[in-house]
Amino acid sequence: MNQTVYVVPNPPTPNRIIQFDPGNCTGCNSCVEVCPTDVMMPNPEQYQPPIIVYPEECWYCGGCVEECSESGALTLLHPTSQRISVNWKHRDTGEVFRLGMKNPPPARPQIVSGRSAASRK
Repeated sequence: MNQTVYVVPNPPTPNRIIQFDPGNCTGCNSCVEVCPTDVMMPNPEQYQPPIIVYPEECWYCGGCVEECSESGALTLLHPTSQRISVNWKHRDTGEVFRLGMKNPPPARPQIVSGRSAASRK
């Protein structure tokens, strides 16, 4: 089979699922390989961010962000309806957490009528 196959990005869709920082992205394509829905393809130009081909297929699982070896090279842009419960900030330390992250923080003590579960014992 010697046919040429072309993949063309879908520009009419309003979805922007990922924002790449060209200064940090090395074009390693680890995000492309880990994506379960194949929304991206490797860029034909070396050391360039991948091309987003099917943004409407994204599950917003965050696997691409977790797999990325360069800090800040890509940011997952959740739809507005999902932004409220996806990220949260620890009140005391200011540390930011994301739903589905590899090493989540320990669960907060359950509060029952003003007392923590540990203080009831």
